[in-house]
Formats: sequence, structure tokens, C-alpha cells
Amino acid sequence: MNKPLVVILAAVVLDSIGIGLIFPVLPALLRDVGHLSDVATLLGLMLALYSACQFLFSPVLGVLSDRFGRRPVLLISLAGAAIDYLIMAFAPQLWMLVLGRAISGITSANMAVATAYITDISTEEERAKRFGLFHAMFGIGFIIGPVLGGLLGDIWVRAPFIAAATLNAFNFALALFVLPESRRGEAGARVDFETLNPFKPLAWAFTFAALIPMMAIFVIMNFVGTMYGTIWALFSEDSFGWSGLMIGLSLGAFGVCHAGAQAFLTGPAVSKLGERWALIVGMACELTALLILGMATQGWVLFALAPLFALGGVGMPALQSLVTAQVGPDKQGQLQGVLASLVSLAAVFGPLFFSFSYFAVQGTWPGLIWMIGAAIYLLALPLMLGIKRRPATVPAGTI
Repeated sequence: MNKPLVVILAAVVLDSIGIGLIFPVLPALLRDVGHLSDVATLLGLMLALYSACQFLFSPVLGVLSDRFGRRPVLLISLAGAAIDYLIMAFAPQLWMLVLGRAISGITSANMAVATAYITDISTEEERAKRFGLFHAMFGIGFIIGPVLGGLLGDIWVRAPFIAAATLNAFNFALALFVLPESRRGEAGARVDFETLNPFKPLAWAFTFAALIPMMAIFVIMNFVGTMYGTIWALFSEDSFGWSGLMIGLSLGAFGVCHAGAQAFLTGPAVSKLGERWALIVGMACELTALLILGMATQGWVLFALAPLFALGGVGMPALQSLVTAQVGPDKQGQLQGVLASLVSLAAVFGPLFFSFSYFAVQGTWPGLIWMIGAAIYLLALPLMLGIKRRPATVPAGTI
């Protein structure tokens, strides 16, 4: 595995740990600073604000990385994130927390730049496997982050924010001293309103006819993907009477299997099946798991389904590899910014849709919510028929 890939993947792990660190304690900090007893509405608004800022700024950072190079944009984002977490750690007033959460959304858009970096250093045949590693590393960070955040939060509610700031500072140093530039900026590059318009890259992406069905599938997969964080805990409590520990263990099993599949199965699947069929098989596995979950009457079924859900994780890296083949190397940052903004858009509306839908079915058949997710997945079927197969030739064991 080459050095730039190792460094960027390490940066992704550290970044996702930093993001996950604050999740367990954010409600408690809101109560502490805002002097509120019920923070559910405020928490929802802050999550929506985070995703909205990510949606607006992911295309901007992607375009800037095409203009000025990947490293400068990554460095500015990481430095901004470190400062932001420090502000939130010592914020004495609620408005500072809200402002900090908005800045977090802006700086989290650096994942688009990281994905563009991986595209730069990979051949078309290598991309699916490396995107699988990217998602796996991000997933591992999200497994470690909340656990570590919960432990630190028991000591002091603001400790996870200080830890997140420290991780981002270390990540900044890693990028500054170890990470080489993958793509030099354009000579005489300037910033103007057109460059900073977040909707221009979205309009640009729709000029590629082949990209439209792929982006639609991308939105569907990410929209359905918001179900797990929104519904899993509520469903397992209502259906099986699970404690917080059991919910955490089930999510941990889900995360470990998912990360393992994306890291180790994506490459072999794409090399044997090609990207299109790897996408189809991945979506079919997740669709099947959703249908079974909807009919589950015993809690052990959720653990048994973890490997099947994990196989579904192969689909997203395969889709990303297909998407990157549609544009040239000079537009990869812009493209990844568009994809990141679509993820954020799904993160804004997905939880709202599934939480309201679950409230509607909760008293009659809680499992119906997973059937609804499966039905939405089926919308991608006609779209997949229009994607041309591009088989991979890279040996399964190479990275």
C-alpha cells in the first residue's frame, strides 16, 4: 500500500473519530449551556444545521481543491475544525455552540477533498477497492469515536470536545508534514463569486447524462442509510425491550461487519463482477436484510443480519468508482464536492422522513419502517438498468 494512501486513510480515521467523539455528550452539553430540560428540538435543529452547512460547502471546497490543490484546502479545514472544537469545549453561551456546530458542518466538508485525493492517486481499476477502504476507515472511526466520547463524557461533559480538537490538531500536523500534494493547483487560480457559488457544481453535474442515474442511486442509498441512526435504537427498544448496552453492542456488530466488508470484500467483488454488478449485488443484499428485519420477532435476528447488511456495504464504493470514471482528473474535486453535498442533503431530510414514518407505524407494526426503506431501495432498480458495465482488471490482492 503506498504512503500517500496510508496517510490519507489515517487522516480519515482521525477525522471520523473526532466527529463521533461528541455525539454521546452533545445533548448533555446543550442542557448545561442552554439551561434547558428538553433539548430534543434544539438537537434536531443543530443536526440539520450541520448537514445544511455541509451541503452548501462541500461543492465549494471541492472546486477550491481543483483550483488550488488538495493539501491547502485540507489544511485550512483541519485547522478550522480544531479551533471550532475548542470554541465548543469552552463555550459559555448557547449561541456559541450553535455557531460552532455550523463551523463543524463547514469543515466536515473536507471529506470531499479527501475522496478527491484518493481519486487522484488511484487508477480507475483501483478506485473501487480504495473507496471501500475509505468507507471502512470512516466506519471504524465512527465505532471508536462514540465509545471514547461516552467514556470521556462521564469524566467531564466538555472533555470529548477537547479530545476532538486535539485529534484535529494532530491530523493537521500529519497533513502538513507527511501528506504529499496529489494534484497541483491551476496557475493564476482566483476565487470569485462563481467559484464560491455552491449550486453551480450541482448544475454542472447534471450536464453529464451518464451521471444523472448514478447520482439518483447515490441519493437513494444515502437516504435509506439514514434509517439506521434514526430508527435502530427506537425499534430495538419497542420490539425487543433492549437496554442501551444491547443497542450499543448491536450497532457495534453492525459497524465492525460493515467496515470489514468494505475494506476486504470490495476489491475482490469488483474484480470478479465489475463495478455495476458489485453495486447490484450489494444493494440486493441490503434490500434482503431490510425485508427480513421488517419481519423479525426475536432480537438475535438483528445480530444474525449484520453480515448480510455488511455485504450491502460493497455497493457504495462500487458506485463511487463508476461515478468518478465519468469526469476527468481536473474535475474530481468538484465531483466529490457534489457527491458530499448530496450525502448532506440526504442527512437533512432522511431522519425527518423516517422519524415521522416510524411514529406513524410504531403502535401497529414497528417493523413496517424497514419495509418502507426496502420499497425506497426498489426505486433504484430501473435506474441501475441504464448504467453500463465497466469491468475491473486489477487483481484482487493489490491496492
